[in-house]
Amino acid sequence: MYLSPEKKAVIFKQHGEVETNTGSAEGQVALFTYRIAHLTEHLKKNRKDFSTQLSLQKLVGKRRGILAYLYKKDIERYRAIIKALSLRDIIKQK
Repeated sequence: MYLSPEKKAVIFKQHGEVETNTGSAEGQVALFTYRIAHLTEHLKKNRKDFSTQLSLQKLVGKRRGILAYLYKKDIERYRAIIKALSLRDIIKQK
């Protein structure tokens, strides 16, 4: 299995406050980013796997939603997680 409970704990410990805080926005964005990277590598090898492609699109949408929430609620946390995960700034500035 590519995502063991130990790996999840490490991800949440790095980006959340503690490893048991699985509901933090930063931890969820980090977990989604890890899963997106894994699915992207899978799709590079299996180009016609359309169910995985749909799952990847849903994960990207969920991550974008959480990032939009962070942008609205606390811009500093948003900027910190974008920098930590080296993601592009996807929220349109008004």
